[in-house]
Amino acid sequence: MFIQTESTPNPATLKFLPGREVMGEGGVADFPDAGSAGRSPLAKALFVIPEVSRVFFGSDFISVTKRDGDWKHLKPAILGAVMEHFTHGHPLLEGGAEETDEHFSDADSEIVGQIKELIETRVRPAVAQDGGDIIFRGFDGESGIVSLHLQGSCAGCPSSTMTLKNGIENMLRHYVPEVTAVEAV
Repeated sequence: MFIQTESTPNPATLKFLPGREVMGEGGVADFPDAGSAGRSPLAKALFVIPEVSRVFFGSDFISVTKRDGDWKHLKPAILGAVMEHFTHGHPLLEGGAEETDEHFSDADSEIVGQIKELIETRVRPAVAQDGGDIIFRGFDGESGIVSLHLQGSCAGCPSSTMTLKNGIENMLRHYVPEVTAVEAV
């Protein structure tokens, strides 16, 4: 098994590409800390490495965020954990899927459908290239504010605020006039 690595816009996050499906098309799992890794044997194994602070699974990649340390010292341990997991055929996740909370009024369901489609077709693929994901969390029809949750390398990335405001917000406001702002939750 050969695992490639790619840098991301977040210098504290590295993207690992095992050359095989990780979560599958459209699937993601975010583990913002060791306490949240209970349902994933691979995430638990990665959090055993003391410098690992966040783990994210995308369709065909794993993003690992470090607390500190040098990647040249961390990469061998991470690569070893990933390789051992896949060569032994362990399940990626145990138990059921996580529930996601979305908040919006039924009256706004058509607008929310447009927002979700734009995020799915235009935003998520670009964000996945950088080792992260973005999840729709809500829309307030009165204020026009869209709530989004950043995961993986996007969470805590220095350029994430600019991506939200200059990229995603401008695009959503252009295509969906009811949108006035975008904020991270």
